[in-house]
Amino acid sequence: MRMLITTLVFFIFTSANAEMSKSDRSKALDCVGIYMANYFLPSGEKFEYGMKEKSISTVKVLKTYALEIGIPEKEWDDEVNKAVDKHYGSKYDKAKTDKCHTFVEALVPNGAERVKKVVQTLY
Repeated sequence: MRMLITTLVFFIFTSANAEMSKSDRSKALDCVGIYMANYFLPSGEKFEYGMKEKSISTVKVLKTYALEIGIPEKEWDDEVNKAVDKHYGSKYDKAKTDKCHTFVEALVPNGAERVKKVVQTLY
């Protein structure tokens, strides 16, 4: 009985801590749109190649995190498509991109390390 209670308490606290607020979810999706716009910048746009690597890696980390906390993949992908449509074709905005990096690093546990790890596996 004690083991059952301990397990139940563990799952309650784990699931309570593993949610993303509506505000954070909205910001995360907006950042995904910005990152994807960065990745698909029109030719002639000035950028650093490392920014594209970090952008696509952060998109992957956010999706993995969303799935980890229980957001259904189809639901996440549908919302990502809307965010991408919103930002696709936008010019690179370093301030917005940096703000997204700061947000993601705070939202996702070990966010900076996870992004760095994905960047290192791109090639």
